Amino acid sequence: MGISKLTTDKVKERMDIEEIISDYVPLKKKGQNLWACCPFHGEKTPSFSVSPAKQIYKCFGCGKAGDPLQFVMDIEGIGFQEAIKHLAGKYGIEVEEDETRTPEQEQAQSERESLLIALGFARDFFVKNLQTEEGKSIGLSYFKERGFGPAIIEKFDLGYALNGWDHLLNAAKKAGFTEDILLKAGLILQKEGDPDRKYDRFRNRVTFTIHNISGKPIGFGARILTKDKNQPKYINSPETAVYHKSDVLYGMYQAKKAIRDQDNCYLVEGYTDVISLHLSGIENVVASSGTSLTDGQIKLIKRFTNQVTVLYDGDSAGIKASLRGIDLLLEGGLNVKAVVFPEGEDPDSYSRKVGSKAFQEYLNSQSQDFIGFKIGLYQDEIKRDPIRKAEVIREVVQSIGKIPDPIVRSVYAKEASGLLDIEEEIVHAELNKGLLKSQKDAYSKQNEQEESADTPFENFLPTQEQTSFSELLRLQEREMIRLLLNYGLEKLEGQDLQLSDYLLSETQELDFETPVYSRILKIYRERLARNEISGVDYFLSLDDAEVKQEVIDLISPRYEVSVHWEERHQIIINKEQDDLTLTGFKTILRLKRKFVKKMMEEAKQKIKNAETQQLDEKEIIELQEIYFALKKVQVEIDRELGIVIG
Repeated sequence: MGISKLTTDKVKERMDIEEIISDYVPLKKKGQNLWACCPFHGEKTPSFSVSPAKQIYKCFGCGKAGDPLQFVMDIEGIGFQEAIKHLAGKYGIEVEEDETRTPEQEQAQSERESLLIALGFARDFFVKNLQTEEGKSIGLSYFKERGFGPAIIEKFDLGYALNGWDHLLNAAKKAGFTEDILLKAGLILQKEGDPDRKYDRFRNRVTFTIHNISGKPIGFGARILTKDKNQPKYINSPETAVYHKSDVLYGMYQAKKAIRDQDNCYLVEGYTDVISLHLSGIENVVASSGTSLTDGQIKLIKRFTNQVTVLYDGDSAGIKASLRGIDLLLEGGLNVKAVVFPEGEDPDSYSRKVGSKAFQEYLNSQSQDFIGFKIGLYQDEIKRDPIRKAEVIREVVQSIGKIPDPIVRSVYAKEASGLLDIEEEIVHAELNKGLLKSQKDAYSKQNEQEESADTPFENFLPTQEQTSFSELLRLQEREMIRLLLNYGLEKLEGQDLQLSDYLLSETQELDFETPVYSRILKIYRERLARNEISGVDYFLSLDDAEVKQEVIDLISPRYEVSVHWEERHQIIINKEQDDLTLTGFKTILRLKRKFVKKMMEEAKQKIKNAETQQLDEKEIIELQEIYFALKKVQVEIDRELGIVIG
């Protein structure tokens, strides 16, 4: 069943864009709007704007825009109804089902939603298996041995996959799931050479549910408990439409609030490390699940904090092999610290060994910034070998060079010079050399991609095709619609007339060529004819995604004049709304000029065609008269606009 309109309306009335988006990225006020680094693409300078007054967001980098519901749909990768349920849960609104949906509508769920439902069924199936005789003796006993009680098992949806070929397959089919959906969800496999033979992917293993950021199961990790050399210790869900390993961190759903509250994220390697830290009272922890860190995972952490502390097992060889992860974190703009456990220990084993209080004290006392950590790893080598010391200096400087903030780079360069007992000027010289090389490499790569080394300068100038009359007309249509949306309800000075009345009357006989602007204009006219107000809120409530996107673009200025110019410095800045009569008049003139120019071009082309086809001279003369009449109109408009053409 679908969600009732009453529930949808309640959610829309309650939702607040600042409150919702600040759950994902930290917002800072600048002018009338709030700004952040965009959560949808990597950037170092904030270009993601949130307008609390208009309840919209707009990224001027990647172009993403919408209302609070659209943000939740985009950030969580879910559909409209899932977004409504998500926000209903956030605000404690009871979800009522819509009884009027037909069976056909029930079946018309997207594949993505079907996969999430199937994965949710598998999660429940694995959890319930812990209550079977086999599950109790194998799965539950393993978790108890680890110290995982009922509360932590429930918190992380831990489970058990029965020892058999098709336990999940048969249960899922009985519940109404198709083999196709189960295959796409990565829950079953197809035997090679036998398309009719399907079997469970996870068998005779304890299962760890992998959640998305909103808590939906999207995949599983499974650990074997027997010592079978022919089987890997862990197997994981494959890439699916809902599970992209490079964008997921295990435990982020359970950790996101604590990460924001503590302003720090502990990064570990495995599932049990995460769970053991929760048992020790440390909830701001996630795991890379044994894979190398990716840009997507780093961006996910950055949505909640700029501080990350990497926890390393007590194995120096393994630590040195995984140092690239620190460089990636630094490059992603995160402040990095590290903690190393005693030889032979990992976060899971050490937390169980010393207990919660001692474990927390260890993390606090042993945490050090990445410079001290990295230099400490090579301390013995540095003392014995001067050449190795030079190599370590270069490695440390390379890491510092990954930091995007120049002030932070400078602070770390100073610290490194002290720890390595080397002059700070040498560190800065080496750092500048590396930065210069990186810039040259980036520039060379850009040139290769553009393949424009021998391209004449003239080729970069706009061509007639690029600046066609249709494109120029589109831009002028856009400007007219922008004025209509932003100031249409404003009264013109000294007149009992709104700007919308003037703009609509002057464009009554013009047919807009750009489809989206034509639709907006048509809607505005129709509603005005019924004496209905067509404010921005109305357009943002429409189901037309293209119209909503365009409206947000038109009402979202990237820059705004600071109030301090007038308040502090008494410098008056003229704004377009100060004289809407003149602004509207010139906008209409420019729009009509574009239409006239286009008509002139069409008339000129017809004359050429008529001459080529040797048509009747009378027809050619008529076309010429039309052309010169249009030319006369253009000259009049140019005079009004103050355009002088030699």
